[in-house]
Amino acid sequence: MLEWMERPHRRLNPLTGEWVLVSPQRTQRPWQGEVAKTESPAALRYDPTCYLCPGNERAGGVRNPHYTSTFVFDNDFPALIPTVQTDSLNEKDLVVAAPEAGVCRVMCFTPRHDLSIPSMDLNALRAVVDTWCTELVALRSLPFIRYVQIFENRGALMGASNPHPHCQIWAVQHTPNELVKEDRRQREYHERGSCLLCDYVGLESQGERVVGENESFLAVVPFWAVWPFETIVVPKRHFARLDHTTSIERDRLGAILRDATRRYDAVFGTPFPYSMGFHEQPVDSSAPADAWHLHAHFYPPLLRSATVRKFMVGFELLAGPQRDITPESAALRLRQVNLPDG
Repeated sequence: MLEWMERPHRRLNPLTGEWVLVSPQRTQRPWQGEVAKTESPAALRYDPTCYLCPGNERAGGVRNPHYTSTFVFDNDFPALIPTVQTDSLNEKDLVVAAPEAGVCRVMCFTPRHDLSIPSMDLNALRAVVDTWCTELVALRSLPFIRYVQIFENRGALMGASNPHPHCQIWAVQHTPNELVKEDRRQREYHERGSCLLCDYVGLESQGERVVGENESFLAVVPFWAVWPFETIVVPKRHFARLDHTTSIERDRLGAILRDATRRYDAVFGTPFPYSMGFHEQPVDSSAPADAWHLHAHFYPPLLRSATVRKFMVGFELLAGPQRDITPESAALRLRQVNLPDG
């Protein structure tokens, strides 16, 4: 295995069927590219200029209530709307378009402007998980919805337009590309007689790519990770959707998410930007329920420091993803950081 850690090779992502090129020998190359600005935590408990703080007016003119826990509202500038035209376009299967209806919501994690997942207490995080589950059930019940995507973009480097702790929830009419891949691959693996991610959790348990765990969840830098410090959070018990969690699992989910994000922040001593989201079984999945295993992906861009990030350009855009540091070395770094108390 040592040879694999030192020489160029490629690794298979069993969830998508795609390959990633790993080039460990490139870690020593000099960097003269872009150096991003470091980000600092929000300093104000309440920001009168923030669109998402309690009681403030949003950009669309609606005023927020004086909420005291989580707060969910329909996005004022949504990417999707519930009612769309019904016409499709198809010219020789080369120029093809179809309507897409959906619902876009914003969810504030807390009224505190100066908090984020790594700095929130476990009771507040439990409220976040409960609200996620409530929203998933409600949006899935809409007759035209086939998938609901919860995702958080943290930090300006990941496109977050507001530092107030929040996520977005998009409910869509058709199953998105990444979920189609994962649905097919988990169904095909299940035909062998077992669950892909159950088997993977068993393989990784106590291994060199584990970052953290508790009684219900495992956080690991996957063997096939593309982003430098990418992680996947997987339940140890088998279930397909977030709202299938038990009460104690919801507490432990908040705890593992806090632990993972605290480790990120400790790597370079800065609020670590990332995109995070849950993947669960789509409404119209072709796979049986016992083939699907809920999981969450973290995709952070930082590579060498708080100011040097990984770019998906050149070969990555035209051919396929490539990484320099190995997943094993990234996991070791995340595992060995000094975490704050509490």
